[in-house]
Amino acid sequence: MTPTSFSEDDDHALFTAAVQGVRKLKQDTISPHRSPVKVKARLQMVRKDRAEAHPFSDVYEPYLDQEGPTRYREPNTSAYELKKLRRGDYPPEFFLDLHGLTQEQAKEEISALLLAAKRQHVQCVSIMHGHGKNILKKKLPMWLVQHPQVLAFHQATRGWGGDAALLVLLRIEP
Repeated sequence: MTPTSFSEDDDHALFTAAVQGVRKLKQDTISPHRSPVKVKARLQMVRKDRAEAHPFSDVYEPYLDQEGPTRYREPNTSAYELKKLRRGDYPPEFFLDLHGLTQEQAKEEISALLLAAKRQHVQCVSIMHGHGKNILKKKLPMWLVQHPQVLAFHQATRGWGGDAALLVLLRIEP
């Protein structure tokens, strides 16, 4: 007999002989697509971040002294803290470079930076706005004044970016 001359009965017999002794598997019930705990926690954190994100207004224009370097301190913050920030006594732990970003992208990045600094109890950050057309340089102080976490900011020392950056002193919450 040649292999092409097998009949269906022979195929069935061969298959039956091959699976002899095999028993049917018991199917366990598995609920479909249950989100792992880590995914749920991450989604909850994303929702919390969105809720805590600060919407900066472009309409609000605080009074900032136009003479000298860009600076600001919250009324309840000591002038000595601003002086220490100016001297570079607070080394920045986080850095943000806004070069090449639009105003909306810059707002989102600033908000994310301040949120991350709050989570990690960071006291000082550096935000580089660059020179360019001075759009971000003018807008950045207006946005920072609006944020409740910002205690003070001052034009950075030469080592941290000079007049193309701001050092920002933040409120640390326990």
